[in-house]
Order: sequence, then C-alpha cells, then structure tokens
Amino acid sequence: MKKLLLSLCVLVLAGCASGPVVDPSLSARSQDSRVRYIVIHYTALDLARSLKELTQEGVSSHYLLTDGAAPKIYQLVDESQRAFHAGLSSWEGRTYLNASSIGIEIVNPGYTNTPEGRVWGAFTQSQMDLLIPLVRDIAKRHGVTPDHVLAHSDIAPLRKEDPGPLFPWKQLADAGLVIWPDATVLARKQADYERHLPDVAWFQKKLAQHGFAVPKSGELDEPTRKVIGAFQMKYRPARYDGAPDAQTAALLAALTGGAD
Repeated sequence: MKKLLLSLCVLVLAGCASGPVVDPSLSARSQDSRVRYIVIHYTALDLARSLKELTQEGVSSHYLLTDGAAPKIYQLVDESQRAFHAGLSSWEGRTYLNASSIGIEIVNPGYTNTPEGRVWGAFTQSQMDLLIPLVRDIAKRHGVTPDHVLAHSDIAPLRKEDPGPLFPWKQLADAGLVIWPDATVLARKQADYERHLPDVAWFQKKLAQHGFAVPKSGELDEPTRKVIGAFQMKYRPARYDGAPDAQTAALLAALTGGAD
C-alpha cells in the first residue's frame, strides 16, 4: 500500500512539474506574425570573428551569410525568438525593432579609412544568390512587404552605416523585395526640382513619410544630414554626403508619392 501511495504521489508531482494541460486544437482567426521588418547588416569582421561575436557575445542575428568561394547561411536564432541585432532603432514610429524584425548579417569587412579616402568591401554575387531567396522566403512566410526590407542604416542612421554603399539594393528591388523609384517619374521630378529645390522642412517631412526618425526643425542640422545620407546611400550610393539636392528630392518624391 505504501508503495502504491508513493507511486501516486510521484505521478501527481510529475504532473504538477510539467504545468497545466493545454488544448491546442482551436486557433483564433485574428492573428498574424510578430515580424514586420527584415533588417540587413554587414559584420565588419571576418567569418571566425563574426561567428564568435554573434554566438558568444551580447549581439546576435537570426541568420549569418558567410563569405568565400562557396558561402553558406547559418541560422543562429530561431525566428520565433528575438535576436539582438537592431539596437536603438526606429522605423515608421516603431522603436526597438529587435522585437519585430528578422536580422540578417552578411560577412563583409565594412570599410577601411585610407589616405585616399574610405574603401568599402564589396559583396559577392554568390552571397546575393543566397540572400535573395532567403529574404524572399522570410518575407513570404511573415508577410513582410518590400517597404519593410531595410538597412541597418535605415533604422539607426545616426550611428550605423551598414550594409554600406556597395550593397546591391537594386538586385533586391529587381526581385520584388525592396521598393524602388520608377525611372520615368524620377526623371520628371528631378527636372522639376532642378528648377526649384524644396526647403529643408520638406526634406524632413518626406524622410519621415518614408519611415525615418528625423528632426522636424526645418534646419539642416547634423542629424538631418545623417538621415539624408543614409537615404542616399541606399538609393543614390554614388554620392551620400547628406546634401539636400534635386536628385535626392526626386527620389524621395518618387518613393513616397502623393502631393509634393
């Protein structure tokens, strides 16, 4: 009898330790993925240091795309979990985007400052051939729209520049994964802005409409220059000096639409 009572107690305690019984047979219609954004980075480190940094330190990403002749993709964090890749960040008024994004790090040296100027590391076509299907798959599963496939420099323009001016955003745009301005609209609007350039307040308004966190000061202050530079780096990488010129105005107008 004592043995029977002891066995029953063990079973009861085991049931308590495992938690309550939950019936998962019903599912609410009103739900969707928590993931709203895909954020692309470069590591600015070689592969060995990238793996150490992203697996053993205080930062992480969901995916790491390696370099070399035959790159591969590591999944370092499950998509159901939060990775610590975005840091202090904002887009469209949302902040702390670690909680609502998938982070993809690409092994790339970043940049080196030389006497002749800054030299950026190029991305290989082999990396792009893996990245594009990865982004497409993530976007499809989570319903991430092309305007939400972003650079780290988009969501943190005051402190980050990755993935830098050599990242081939146009390839992602051609694959339907990133928004891109219509060439005809762009040419027409640039001709208009060559005749009359909008003031700084207009640029700040359009940058905010695009998604950036940007001052509304009406002044060309340093934060505004950095945000303009981040936008230019993605859509006009030949020159990303943060100057509000006619081509930048045309790009903003073409991408945001609506009345100027």
